[in-house]
Amino acid sequence: MALRMRRNKMRIATGLSGAILLAVTVPSSAQPVQQDPATLLAAEREAMQAFAWMDGEWRGIAVTQIPGGEHRVTHTERIGPLLGGSIRLVEGRSYRADGSTGFNALAMLSFDPMAKTYRMTSHADGRYGSFAIAPNATGYVWQIPAGPMTIRYTATLHDGVWTEIGERLVDAKPPVPFFRMELRRVGDSGWPAEGSVAPN
Repeated sequence: MALRMRRNKMRIATGLSGAILLAVTVPSSAQPVQQDPATLLAAEREAMQAFAWMDGEWRGIAVTQIPGGEHRVTHTERIGPLLGGSIRLVEGRSYRADGSTGFNALAMLSFDPMAKTYRMTSHADGRYGSFAIAPNATGYVWQIPAGPMTIRYTATLHDGVWTEIGERLVDAKPPVPFFRMELRRVGDSGWPAEGSVAPN
């Protein structure tokens, strides 16, 4: 009985692996003819250079305005390319005064060469979201739709300081700032590319 269950589990796992492989390699009949993968990857790598300045490890202060006043933490980020530089992974971690982790998030930055748009897919505090992000000459801007309100984050890099400001936007009213982060780069990082599984 136990042996049969183990064999069934192995079949399911093998089936899932095969399904994932097929999903990324076999185009659907409803999809347009796929472009050459090398061309798509080259376009992704070139576009993702807009975020290359973020690579490495960063540390600083993040302050959030809350009803009781200010909530201040030590905040860190580690960022690096993956899949040959066609995406970037971002891990943000905030520390309380006692050194414990108060916040931890993981995001993936990517570029769609067909639509010519950037996306940020993030996971934090049990929540998941996919948001448009737009790099520019000084940093980037991304937004979260929140019903009648929009949350906008604007990041800039100036004199080695990565500053990100969060604002609440409601109708035509002036933006209300509620978050400010200031980080300095503390070094290089091999994450996430380092440590891949060897072929043997």
